[in-house]
Amino acid sequence: MPRKLLKRYMPKQNALKSHKHLKWFGEHLHNPDLFHLTRKSAAKAFLVGIFCAFLPLPGQMIVAAFLALWIGSNLPISIGLVWLTNPITMPPIFYTTYKIGAWILGTPPVNIRWELHSIQTELATIWWPLLIGSLLCGVFFSGVSYLAINRLWIWQVKRRWQKRLLKARASKH
Repeated sequence: MPRKLLKRYMPKQNALKSHKHLKWFGEHLHNPDLFHLTRKSAAKAFLVGIFCAFLPLPGQMIVAAFLALWIGSNLPISIGLVWLTNPITMPPIFYTTYKIGAWILGTPPVNIRWELHSIQTELATIWWPLLIGSLLCGVFFSGVSYLAINRLWIWQVKRRWQKRLLKARASKH
């Protein structure tokens, strides 16, 4: 993982602990995994961030922050990954999750007219398939990313140790 690059852009732990709006979190902000970049905290951050990115709710970043505090994942990465669903990527992602949810529930997909008043009236019709599809995709992709980050991190550490070993052997000869 590009650990040095990520550490350069992550906020400092002391700055967050002393921030006036975050003091009410108290001891929860003192968990070292929230700010240290380790294999476990990074993998958990991908689990939290990608799951929350698939939630069809406003305030995904707040949900990601609470989940990160609860399970002890890296807080900045958890919140940053939520931006996978941004104003550009949100329509195709949520349309796909809606289609998956409609397929799972066995309901025919509704053709939505992209006008404000029609979306508001059809929200009741599309809500359950969207929610079911989003939750299933969130669980699936967050689980895959958790496993992938774990395996990638382990592979990189092994590769680094092999390079050190080869370099040590070459310097002996």
